[in-house]
Formats: sequence, structure tokens, C-alpha cells
Amino acid sequence: MRKQHTPEFKDKVALEALKEERTVNEIATHYEVHPAQTSQWKKQALEQLAQGFTRKNSKLKKDDESLKEKLYSQIGQLKVENDWLKKKSTELKG
Repeated sequence: MRKQHTPEFKDKVALEALKEERTVNEIATHYEVHPAQTSQWKKQALEQLAQGFTRKNSKLKKDDESLKEKLYSQIGQLKVENDWLKKKSTELKG
């Protein structure tokens, strides 16, 4: 039966591997996991770090696009209302 490790445990092992203060074999022995598993968790941690910054930027871009779309819609609506008011005011004068 395979041993299930918590995400917190994996994070701890991966972080120690990222620090590179000890070898992968030393870390694996200390935490009683296979060295290949330690290397895999380290690799996954690096990938997730890179994706973390990317996701945040893409979310900000998406929010900016949504805001821009809303503002352009409001500008269009105000222009239509302004044109209508101008038309009605000239009709009342004339």
C-alpha cells in the first residue's frame, strides 16, 4: 500500500530541496521518502511558482479588459443620451 503524503509535507520537503542546503539523498533519507519523489516535488514546486505569477497577471488583465468594456459601454450610452438631449433642446427652441 502506498503512503499518502499531505500537501504540507510535500511543501516542506520541496522547500528544503529548493534551498539546496543538503543533497536530495540526504533530504529523502531524513523525511523517509524516495530521492526521485523528492526531486519530483521540487520540480512541481518550481512549476507552481512560475504559474502563480502568471495566473495573477492574467487575472489582472482580464479584470482590466472587463472594466474597459464596461466603461466603453457607459460612454456609448452617455453619448446616445447626450445626442438625444441636444436634438430635443433644438426642437424646443425652434
